[in-house]
Amino acid sequence: MAIAVSYQEDPERAVDEIAARIGDTDASFVLMFIPHRMDRGALQTALTRMLPATAIFGCTTAGQITPRGYEGSAMVAMAFRRAHFRVASTLIKPIRPVHIADVVTQTERLAARFPATPGRRRLALIFADGLSKQEDILVAALEAGLKDIPVFGGSAGDGLEFNETFVLHNGAFYKDAALLLMLETDLNFRGLGFHHFMPTEKRMVVTRAIPDERLVLEINGSPAGHEYARLVGVPADQLSPIIFAENPVLVRSGNTYHVRAIQQMRQDGGLTFLSAIDDGLLLTLGRGKEIIRTLDAGLTVRDDADEAPDMILGFDCFLRKLEIEHKGLEHEASDRFRAHRVVGFNTYGEQHLGVHVNQTFVGIAFFRPRRESPL
Repeated sequence: MAIAVSYQEDPERAVDEIAARIGDTDASFVLMFIPHRMDRGALQTALTRMLPATAIFGCTTAGQITPRGYEGSAMVAMAFRRAHFRVASTLIKPIRPVHIADVVTQTERLAARFPATPGRRRLALIFADGLSKQEDILVAALEAGLKDIPVFGGSAGDGLEFNETFVLHNGAFYKDAALLLMLETDLNFRGLGFHHFMPTEKRMVVTRAIPDERLVLEINGSPAGHEYARLVGVPADQLSPIIFAENPVLVRSGNTYHVRAIQQMRQDGGLTFLSAIDDGLLLTLGRGKEIIRTLDAGLTVRDDADEAPDMILGFDCFLRKLEIEHKGLEHEASDRFRAHRVVGFNTYGEQHLGVHVNQTFVGIAFFRPRRESPL
């Protein structure tokens, strides 16, 4: 893959810089991760004019991971070379609400049009409107349609604004939509998925919720925000994104705990979540382990020849970045990302093997192709 980064605020200058760096790459497609404040109309025009023959996909973000580490206003482009990648895409729109049967049919058709080549492996990437509140259902439907093809991805972001998020399909922006990419590659790859929380003894039950809105009104029979604040040990009026980031709630599935991140507290005391929530759901308050150590351990992977990845495509929850910044660990985290060759973006939610999660790092580690030894 060829990687290009621009820090230009003007879309035309940014695309000109990107095109100069990857223009000679024989790319099967390009992934772009876009700062949320960039003018999308001007960017779309610039992409059409300067990269007219290139298939361009991506989304808006809540931050980027470049070869330098964490960034907040960089435009990142990754050109996947045709020699190693083949791609097919479909745009799922609208996704509010998700029509499960339609999504399954659409993904089955995409898979049928994209048969596997002997000696190569397939995977799927999903980028969804991060404010749709539909990712849980969407990913489950994709899992049913794609069957044995692993699915990874992230929800599009809007900085910390939570107003609008967009996916980029063939150089055009769409909201209330999801972009599904099916990739085939001759590279070996491994999926990653990890967080740094462990369960505490503090349990809670959702006693009143509006599932379609991912809204919890009562926990343990009390107003949700006030009961959560009591369990965390802070006044309700001091609840903030960093309190939510450092004190998430966990849901147990078998022997695994998944994070159900809180987005914000409403004026009526209700809590809005970034993942599915329902009446009667048992939640456990999480406690964080050392985040840099778990980041380094999670990114340390090897292939069968004990080689490190050539690159890791990463989808990292924006709440993880908030916690890292709050603790003054941004430079240490960026050092780890550089060391492990991570490129990607900060999300409003992550998709990992059929499950929508939060406050999790999800990624795909790609390894260099194995060379045959001469006789």
